[in-house]
Amino acid sequence: MAPQRRGAPKAHEGSGAAERRRPSSPSSPAATKSFLDRAHSCSVTHSMKSVRAPREVWRKWPRATVLGACATLAALLLWGSLGGDDGVTEVLAHRSEVLPGRFIEVPCSEDYDNHRRFEGCSPTKCGRGVTDAVITRDEALRIRSIAEKGLSLGGSDGGASILDLHSGALSVGKHFVNLYRYFGDKIENIFSEEDFQLYRDVRQKVQLAIAQAFGISASLLYLTKPTFFSRINSTEARTAHDEYWHAHVDKVTYGSFDYTSLLYLSDYLDDFGGGRFVFMEEGANKTVEPRAGRVSFFTSGSENLHRVEKVHWGTRYAVTIAFSCNPDHGIADPAFT
Repeated sequence: MAPQRRGAPKAHEGSGAAERRRPSSPSSPAATKSFLDRAHSCSVTHSMKSVRAPREVWRKWPRATVLGACATLAALLLWGSLGGDDGVTEVLAHRSEVLPGRFIEVPCSEDYDNHRRFEGCSPTKCGRGVTDAVITRDEALRIRSIAEKGLSLGGSDGGASILDLHSGALSVGKHFVNLYRYFGDKIENIFSEEDFQLYRDVRQKVQLAIAQAFGISASLLYLTKPTFFSRINSTEARTAHDEYWHAHVDKVTYGSFDYTSLLYLSDYLDDFGGGRFVFMEEGANKTVEPRAGRVSFFTSGSENLHRVEKVHWGTRYAVTIAFSCNPDHGIADPAFT
């Protein structure tokens, strides 16, 4: 499904000065085709108690990716027309800024009309926001330690790895395994109840921030899948699951998504180069520079076509937290049992 055209964004606060994108590092991996921020496409089960065999988890990710293939192709064509990495970008959030909140309202796309609407929740006010006031830097670094512990059990052969505490999906080599089945009771030596409680607390804070920004009740938002940690480095992609840098639309790829958020767990230019988050716009893209504790959030339709730049050096950590207005698409927080 092709992205819908939209009018000029309405800025509630300045979106930053225009700057030329940094050229790609000579050591950046050769382009191939798509994983993580497209590899939200983990169509995995919603609780560790109902988690299926490792092979079933692995198979679900490619199926979800296929569902978004047409949208990805359309996005790539639009990306090319907007100039790709050679275009002009405006920085919506600099790494050096500490933002109490910045929000840009944009016209809603028609994507939501193709799904059941929920009064008081389904987007009627669309846009994107960035805040450094919801999650502290200390909380972000503690959350990052959870990702590091889990991903130490596996990791992709390519440059992008995922850890989903809800389904148990973990990148290992060129595939995925269910870490709860694969490692069994050993998990209790990796994670703690405090880890899972922190994860739940952070999720709730992000949920409240989204509800406040869009003027809806937090009780109407349901955590949905896939919600996962990502670790990205400059290693060359080995499979399509390692390719994260292509433009896409979350609502088209994952019909359950209504509101998407990312919590960054590492710092742009200190921990990694490249890897900025880019909202695709005619004329000038809007870029978010990650910093630990920064939350970027947006409505999930075509009004927020986006991509992630390739990481050229270092390691970028983040957690994607998605919400649906449909209670049938809700998933439970992971539990340490």
